[in-house]
Amino acid sequence: MIEKLVAEAIECDFKVALEKKRPKSWLKSVSAFANSIGGMLFFGVDDDKQVVGLDAAQDDAQSISRLIKDRITPLPQIELSAFQENGRDILCLKVLPGRSTPYYYRADGIMEAYIRIGNESIVAPDHMLNELILKGTNRSFDAMITDARKEDYSFTLLEATYLEKTGNHFAASDYLSFGLADKDGFLTNAGKLMADQYIVRNSRVFCTRWNGLDKGSIFDDALDDKEYEGNLISLLRNSSEFVRNNSKVRFVKEAQSRVDKPDYADRAVTEVLVNALIHRDYILLGSEIHIDMFDDRLEIQSPGGMYDGRAIQDRDIHTIASARRNPVIADLFHRMKFMERRGSGLTKILSETAKLPGYDDRLKPEFFSTPSDFRVVLKNVNYSTMANTAQVTMQVTMQDTMQDTMQDNRMSKLVAFCAFPRSREEMQSYIGINNRDHFRKAFLKPLLESGRIQMTHPDKPNSRNQKYVAAEQTDHQ
Repeated sequence: MIEKLVAEAIECDFKVALEKKRPKSWLKSVSAFANSIGGMLFFGVDDDKQVVGLDAAQDDAQSISRLIKDRITPLPQIELSAFQENGRDILCLKVLPGRSTPYYYRADGIMEAYIRIGNESIVAPDHMLNELILKGTNRSFDAMITDARKEDYSFTLLEATYLEKTGNHFAASDYLSFGLADKDGFLTNAGKLMADQYIVRNSRVFCTRWNGLDKGSIFDDALDDKEYEGNLISLLRNSSEFVRNNSKVRFVKEAQSRVDKPDYADRAVTEVLVNALIHRDYILLGSEIHIDMFDDRLEIQSPGGMYDGRAIQDRDIHTIASARRNPVIADLFHRMKFMERRGSGLTKILSETAKLPGYDDRLKPEFFSTPSDFRVVLKNVNYSTMANTAQVTMQVTMQDTMQDTMQDNRMSKLVAFCAFPRSREEMQSYIGINNRDHFRKAFLKPLLESGRIQMTHPDKPNSRNQKYVAAEQTDHQ
């Protein structure tokens, strides 16, 4: 039974016994589970998932319910069940994900909201607490009204892009209906992010093309380095241009055509950048999106993890439901056809990359997330070809160098051998060359043209008595 319950749990903690005098040791997990995706606490089970049992399970169950009512606010939705395994009593406390976040642990005049980081429950940092507050009041950062007035800013790029993408003019009423401003003319955060001016300080993208496979010093190891800020449309365009400028499109010739082989799928790159701009956490002060390009990969990292708190690497990409941290911006980008509303961006990244010539499963894009950031890694599908080409080139160069060195050594030996006049047959035999024509082209002709050896009968080049002697030894004729 315990193994089945653990398998069903998204998150879980194990407690050998119920701590009544120090209830914070387990109540912080109740807070963290309610603030994220839910989870289970098992009482009477050790960390190795071995059942040790409870001595007074019924009393413990009453204490669990009472302590949660006294110490957790608002009251989360829980399910408490009792089980027996091998004759030992255990309690399973299931905490459902809450809608009224944040859920605080309250004691001694202190209120703390917890979140999960790995297998631990920690106090929520300020930016994550703010996001929990917004989520609990059914609001989003991008929909919040600010003190910035629309009349003080311009929206030339937004209006021009909207016309280009939709064929429609961006009407004055659209600012209200699209959630960019309120009826009194005050901008929302989404409106500030779409203004031509740089007025949201976190609206930045740092782009770097590194020399090699690892990061280093910007001054010594970066082949290209750009910083962009301001309007989200300009960030998307500039970031896309940076990736294109630092990528290559190779090609292979086929019987009757040429096949282009780009390093990355352009549509996949666009999807990653759009996701980074739309779903990032703008509450986190001093943050920005980072684009790091290496010889073998492209990494895009944005502030803020998955909106529901779960790690992306632990989930099936194809079954993730759409959950938008910034729905106003997402809706506007959908209207301008930069993204699809149904939340298929991640699968689009996979499918577009899989279409690239030379793709195999080793080049599948990778997704990683923590509660504070989200990272996508796109593999350069041409990197192995580039590496192989470089290796072959190096091998050919080394072989050519060795051959040239051997050639020079044999020529020097021939010049020394011709300190006294020698016939062609003697010279060939001396350096072990059997083919007469090869000897003439590779050795005899170059030595004569360079003046290192001379004919003993230059006026009769085809004479049967012709011999060859080192230039400084002509007096031996």
